[in-house]
Amino acid sequence: MGAKLDIGRSHSLQSRVEEWMTADRAGNKGVDVLATSVLVQLVEQAAADCLAPFTEEGRVTLGTQIELEHREPVPVGFIVRVEVEIVSIDGPRVTFAVRVFDEQEAVAEGSHERYIIDRTKFLTKVKEKLS
Repeated sequence: MGAKLDIGRSHSLQSRVEEWMTADRAGNKGVDVLATSVLVQLVEQAAADCLAPFTEEGRVTLGTQIELEHREPVPVGFIVRVEVEIVSIDGPRVTFAVRVFDEQEAVAEGSHERYIIDRTKFLTKVKEKLS
């Protein structure tokens, strides 16, 4: 890694919930709230964005674990804010605490783990698996 990555570094992102992001679109008909699968995608994006300034050229971060308790619905049109904070660094493994809010309340919390790895080695492994 280039710059020093420290425990306590945090990042947040916001997104307005749109129709394509709903549980209805994910197959749960008639449930027009933020789908958990999309929430997971937002958590991964926030964590990747947090690591981006510290990821050297030729390296990539990959999500390897996520634990998320999605407790409250987020209706279409609401803003959802995802906050991640680094709580552990063990070599290439970085663990985040995750908190998610909408305009009214906390809606989810959990943890997420990412590894910082060499992109070429990873892509070579993918190619080997395909052959």
